[in-house]
Amino acid sequence: MSRAPRSLLFACTRNAVRSPMAEALAGRRLSPGTFIDSAGVEPSPVNPFAVAVMDEIGLDIRSHRARTFDELLDCSFELVVALSEDAFRAAKSFAAGSAAAVEYWDVPDPTLNEGSREQRLAAFRSVRGHLEARIRERFPNMPRLG
Repeated sequence: MSRAPRSLLFACTRNAVRSPMAEALAGRRLSPGTFIDSAGVEPSPVNPFAVAVMDEIGLDIRSHRARTFDELLDCSFELVVALSEDAFRAAKSFAAGSAAAVEYWDVPDPTLNEGSREQRLAAFRSVRGHLEARIRERFPNMPRLG
């Protein structure tokens, strides 16, 4: 797929850190006509550290509501990007029988990092930077919108 997809789904384990961050970052990069969503295997509330590091760059993910693949109406996405191994397995199942392409981006889970508040924030910033770079690399010809 050399052009940006018209519909894009990011998926991770809990839909609380990586996929909502990717959803917001892609929303800033891709055209307003692109439908972008996210889901998880075992959803939980958005992580406060994810909220904090996204606030740093002017993106507010506070109102994100985590959900499962089952809560999505259908797989009408052109591209599903899994950000964890378990999400990759679930995404392949979710997209089976549809025209959706499924990609796996190995993105570390920053919630596994322990330490001080600043050390934990640094782990989340690192993941944010990793996601920004992957989105820029995957969709190179898109102008930055925000």
